[in-house]
Amino acid sequence: MGVRVVTDSACDLPQELVDELGIVIVPLTIRFGDEELVDRVELTTAEFWRRLRTSSALPETAAPSAGAFEEAFTRLAGDGATGIICVNLSSGVSATMQAAQVAAKALDGVCPVEVIDSMNVSMGLGNLCLAAARMARDGADLPEIVADVVDRRDRTKLFGVLDTLEFLQRGGRIGRAQALLGSMLSIKPLVEIRDGVVNEAGKVRTRSKALRALVEKVKETEIENLAVLQGDAPDVDELLAMLEPFSPGEIVVGEVGPVIGTHAGPGVVGVTFQVARH
Repeated sequence: MGVRVVTDSACDLPQELVDELGIVIVPLTIRFGDEELVDRVELTTAEFWRRLRTSSALPETAAPSAGAFEEAFTRLAGDGATGIICVNLSSGVSATMQAAQVAAKALDGVCPVEVIDSMNVSMGLGNLCLAAARMARDGADLPEIVADVVDRRDRTKLFGVLDTLEFLQRGGRIGRAQALLGSMLSIKPLVEIRDGVVNEAGKVRTRSKALRALVEKVKETEIENLAVLQGDAPDVDELLAMLEPFSPGEIVVGEVGPVIGTHAGPGVVGVTFQVARH
């Protein structure tokens, strides 16, 4: 069976790629008031965006339990996995990775499990999982895959445009983008995930300028593995058309789900890639 890849539902990976590469997703849970729903199991992305737009209360996200990860690891070990790499949502914004680390200790002596902090979110995380799963499919061993993922992680960039900072602020995940708040009504905030947390990356006046700013981030350096993330964004096709001439290959599009969507809000759109090795 070889090495298997585990991640969490903040990866925002398209389900067809998850199925094709045998990636195992341990879901976070989303709370709307007293109602708790398991991401990607009891709550679809489309339903989440519908509810977010109509709900008076901001939903909350909760990390998976260590038991949920242990169950996934144990099942894979029982199926014959020779090793497990678990790549998780940035520890700077969630306790998810800590739960995976606790679970990994429970597998000592049963199956080697390596837990990696992606230091990223959404398709920044998802891209690392795709690379790991493709290496595993091609027969790479656990140390090789871990080294590659860490190398890619350290070259990963993610830039996003938010329609509003309201959700980041209300959800307490605004990080180092606090400085943008003073002018949040009149701008489209450009943010970057850097050092595992949200940072300010600029501000523009219009949505079209914001899309162009994302394209500029892609153009300014030699890149690998371009992906787009979008959450209920009406202009994602426009962004894809603008990016096409600068992409080194197929652009994977990930739909921002409840975990990241709760904090980013509707209309979020972004790009993520790895800066090419030199």
